[in-house]
Amino acid sequence: MRTLLAAGLDEARVRAWTAARPGATGGYAEDVTRFSQFWRLERELRAMLPRKPQRNEAQQEAAAALLEAARDSRRMFTAAHIVEVYDRLTDNKRKFVRVERLVYDAAALVPGLCPTEAEVAAERDGKQGDKDGVEIDQGILCHAVLARADTGTHLCHAMLLPRADSLERFAAYDRDGKADLEFATVERRGKASYVTLRNPRYLNAEDAATMAPMEVAVDLALLDPQTQVCVLRGDYVEHPKYRGRRIFNAGINLTHLYYGKIDYIWYLWRDLGWVNKAMRGLARPDIDPDEASGDTKEKVWISQVDTFAIGGGCQVLLVCDYNIAGADTYMTLPARKEGIIPGMANLRLPRFVGDRIARQAIMYEKRLECDSPEGRMIIDKLAPSQDIEVAVEEAVQGLTSSGMVSARSNRVAFRVGLEPLDTFRRYAAVYAREQALCHFSPALIANLERHWNAQSRKV
Repeated sequence: MRTLLAAGLDEARVRAWTAARPGATGGYAEDVTRFSQFWRLERELRAMLPRKPQRNEAQQEAAAALLEAARDSRRMFTAAHIVEVYDRLTDNKRKFVRVERLVYDAAALVPGLCPTEAEVAAERDGKQGDKDGVEIDQGILCHAVLARADTGTHLCHAMLLPRADSLERFAAYDRDGKADLEFATVERRGKASYVTLRNPRYLNAEDAATMAPMEVAVDLALLDPQTQVCVLRGDYVEHPKYRGRRIFNAGINLTHLYYGKIDYIWYLWRDLGWVNKAMRGLARPDIDPDEASGDTKEKVWISQVDTFAIGGGCQVLLVCDYNIAGADTYMTLPARKEGIIPGMANLRLPRFVGDRIARQAIMYEKRLECDSPEGRMIIDKLAPSQDIEVAVEEAVQGLTSSGMVSARSNRVAFRVGLEPLDTFRRYAAVYAREQALCHFSPALIANLERHWNAQSRKV
């Protein structure tokens, strides 16, 4: 209370907020009323403070105290009521709700539990360092959902279903054999579906604009009954240094991250969405996607690694079945230097290169040349850069010439032993919680300014 008063907040309002703080949980309906009132009073007090860039030290301490008290109470509420919340949001799990929608539906169901779309949009107008981090509340909710086998598996199932817009586009794609989604394309070439990431201005980095197009492209590639394998690659880029060359994937768009254009939910949408679909295939609504008890529609994935695979690009290689790289290419996972967790790499990379090399790559920025002992643990075939597309075509021909039933079956068998859905879910629960904290950490901004010179770059 002293901290809030030192910031000049109204004493009567502070006392009302302090008195409203729930000390324990009770029944669901009663708690929705009590906790929502506490969260409303917190928002009203914080609204009395200047926006974050204009706060003095006392005001910043007050804002931090308000936010943390509210987050503690959300953890208490979700620990007691997450099943009830999730069942109400999904009609007792009869309806599938994607994660990027779930967090906003929860905000409407239980006022104050998560920020509304308007509250997130308001923060998106400022730089990342200027945000209060209200989206951390989404991380608290998603962690609680994913931490339970029942709700978490159902959410993973929802994210493995084809998107509604993918199904709407499929007839045209099936007829034409190609779809241009602006930031991604998918094209049928013989027995292969080629998915191409296309964000040339940012060296094929991933951001809010690429998210839905990439997932639709992956959906269409997996749905295509006329192809047996999928090829993942990056498009040609505009930068003078790389003009005329393809770049596989430059990871998260750090410029957009610095300027606050990457929402927290982007991370979960990506890794529970298109990346996990490449790993596990597409689910059906009526069949459990768990490897041991259910089934998915999946294909073998080949990557065409041109120039480099940075961050998220390197992460994607860990879900592909056969990685073909140019002899002069490299991989990095600089997420620690950026201040975030590199997606599912902490779960998957040790399987490829061992624990020590994985820690060196993630914690100490070790660069992995594709043509190196460590790199060859991830890369299956090296080719001269000018011949890489021929190497990919040869791989497609080799895989499809003798039928694909055993290849698909073997990838499922490998996965159930190495990363069954429940292992993925448990990791995703930790990732949901920790990435929310990382995404709004002051260290992230300091790292971007120190290592990326982000303040000098333009959106």
